[in-house]
Amino acid sequence: VSNRPSSNSRYHDTLLFVVVTDTPARQSDKLTGGNIYRTAGRKMKLQAATACLLLGSAAAFSPSGGGRALSSTRLGVQLEAPKTKKKIPKIEQLKIDSHYLTEPLKEQLATEEIGISKDAYQILKYHGSYQQTAREKSVRRTDGPGKDFQFMLRLKQPAGELPPELYRLIDDLSAQHGQGDLRATTCQCFQIHGILKGDLKTVISSIMDIGSSTVGACGDVSRNVMTTPAPFDTPEYNYAREYSKVFAQLFRPMSPAFGQIWLDGEKAATVETWAKEVAHHDVDAAMLKDTGLGIIVPDATEPIYGTRYLPRKFKIGVTVPGDNSLDIYTNDIGCVVITNDKGELEGFNVMVGGGMGRTHNKETTFARAADHMGFVPKDQIMEVMKAIVAAQRDHGNRDVRANARMKYLVHTLGIDNFKRLVESYLGFEIQPWRAMADWKYSDWMGWWEQGDGKLFYGQHVDNGRVKDEGDFRLKSALRAIVDKYNTHMIMSPTQSIIFRDVDPKDKDGIDKILADHGIKPIEEIDPNARLAMACPALPLCGLAQTEAERIMPSYIERMRALLDRMDLPGEEILMRMTGCPNGCARPYMAELAFVGDGANTYQVWLGGSPVLTRTAYPYMAKMKNDDLEKTMEPILAMFVEQRGEFEAFGDFTHRVGAEAIEKYSAAYAPGSVFA
Repeated sequence: VSNRPSSNSRYHDTLLFVVVTDTPARQSDKLTGGNIYRTAGRKMKLQAATACLLLGSAAAFSPSGGGRALSSTRLGVQLEAPKTKKKIPKIEQLKIDSHYLTEPLKEQLATEEIGISKDAYQILKYHGSYQQTAREKSVRRTDGPGKDFQFMLRLKQPAGELPPELYRLIDDLSAQHGQGDLRATTCQCFQIHGILKGDLKTVISSIMDIGSSTVGACGDVSRNVMTTPAPFDTPEYNYAREYSKVFAQLFRPMSPAFGQIWLDGEKAATVETWAKEVAHHDVDAAMLKDTGLGIIVPDATEPIYGTRYLPRKFKIGVTVPGDNSLDIYTNDIGCVVITNDKGELEGFNVMVGGGMGRTHNKETTFARAADHMGFVPKDQIMEVMKAIVAAQRDHGNRDVRANARMKYLVHTLGIDNFKRLVESYLGFEIQPWRAMADWKYSDWMGWWEQGDGKLFYGQHVDNGRVKDEGDFRLKSALRAIVDKYNTHMIMSPTQSIIFRDVDPKDKDGIDKILADHGIKPIEEIDPNARLAMACPALPLCGLAQTEAERIMPSYIERMRALLDRMDLPGEEILMRMTGCPNGCARPYMAELAFVGDGANTYQVWLGGSPVLTRTAYPYMAKMKNDDLEKTMEPILAMFVEQRGEFEAFGDFTHRVGAEAIEKYSAAYAPGSVFA
């Protein structure tokens, strides 16, 4: 890991050595994040990391305002610089040579080719787009030989908010320049698929000119900032939405490339909606504030990111105590609003080091739930957030991209030493985590009172696909509702949509529009379908090893049939599916997950929490599609016979563990157990 600039005299000669040994994991081992993995009863080896901290004897840090100054025995952490200078990885050199995300993208967009080069594609991600190719002829957008290049565009929607004028625009753009549908993602934003290269500028400039953006929706920067989608009008929920936009503005890329490429160097017709809403926070002044402790880099264009941006993507989530509808533990940083008895904001509980992505058969990669770091007062929160990002910027693993997420830095150092590293950028200590309400999970679907005399309605969307298909015309229904009632929407972290600020007199009208377009009321949706998520996978995702979105509905139906056959008709199990191990649908937090590991085969993961607070464990590899019932029946039978009172499926499989389930399954006689 590269050394953080340490010219400031207040830094210490403090080094952190990480000793890595290849040792077998024991059953009694408890590593941070619960990453003792097991596959089919065989223990895997993990690299056990031991951190040794050597303290210097220099004077203490000078405090930079707020908090407590660090004492001479409570010194900051710096990581040891490599003894030999390594060659900069290609992707890192590409970022440097891009001139702040401009080239070779600008040059490649001007060619007559239907696609762009691999290097230009890497830079395009920062602009919110992925180059894709149709892996099936039925979804090709161009004729002729060679690959069928098309582009997916992802919006940036802090807090998931979607004004009516923006929905009308992307609805039109998807019809005129895309494949005719929209995709609600797991990161609270819409994607438009099937855009041709020649249409990209039209689509992106239209979005920017209406007060929205795609900037930073992808790439090695802070991505779309998520929050609980419930639009309750209470102090806690209002603060969660507000600070989601503050953090989005704080960590936005500052490069002029976006305006130069998509707007011909002109300014957008209007400022981003969220920027106007948080203008009173003076976010730019907070961004540029330099305490001399290494957060701000000497770079006039990107004072937080620098020329190399971050080692990998970075995710931030904000919620209120008790509401874990956004999978808060899967984020690089998770913030929980803390108010006093009067509803006044005091600060935030902050967690760090979550993340889902992993690689099959590579034990040094793993899913991880975030650790609680501490409480941060409201007047310090922006500086602390900057310090965390700076710690990852300077010490994240840029040499091995598979280990570049901040979760690996937190895992390697341990939460206490990572906290000290962050404090070394601050000059004051972070306060202890504050007690708060237990977590609960809700998808916020159906009708709810908002708290201000208005209503909100959660519309379930199967795996996020907003489309018209036969009698099912969800895309047309959404447009009809927006056109008639000028309704504001919020994207759900579970790929669904919420209509907010609904006048009670309009409730029946909205229900009628949905019914007239073939949309089932929420009461008729299988609860397991409401709980489920799947990534797009085939046919457009280049990383997909097998199906996800298109096959998940049949898995839900088959699981419901099996539950009914075993006299478990009311059982709810949180299920998720991905076509590869990257974890876009956050499968490793689910009670039951299917992770594609080959053509028509899946890993089976068990033991996630029903309230999404821990990672699951791998139970089986290479389960064939046809073997779903054969695999799940004995597990459900054991659940019937040995579950505790009111014990959820995920809690049960977590408690008994893989070995006990394997032993029971081996002796199980099919059809012998019913509830």
